[in-house]
Amino acid sequence: MCDTSIIKVSSKTAPVGELGQKYLACGKSLSMRMWDEEKGDNKEKGLTARDYETVGYVISGKAELHFENDQKVLLSQGDSWIVPKGSKHTYKIIENFTAVEATHPPAEIKNRDAPTTH
Repeated sequence: MCDTSIIKVSSKTAPVGELGQKYLACGKSLSMRMWDEEKGDNKEKGLTARDYETVGYVISGKAELHFENDQKVLLSQGDSWIVPKGSKHTYKIIENFTAVEATHPPAEIKNRDAPTTH
């Protein structure tokens, strides 16, 4: 039998994580979250790695995505990106920034949002 569950989450009342992310819909193997960051916000200090893959889409604003190999990616409105599982990275907010990310497996389950060392 297939799962027929339907889940709706309003961003206005969504739970907020420790880093300010709003947790949106979450399934068994995939979840969504939204970031509303102000220029200069850098909630993660230094490079961190996570135990999930992230794909994101920029709704508005600009940020730089930095990786441990000195690679830097400018993210602007309409851009999408991927951060591979275990990849050390951080973000620098250049302009007020709103983005939606999907994570696999869900970031908020089993404390996966905690930084890991690789």
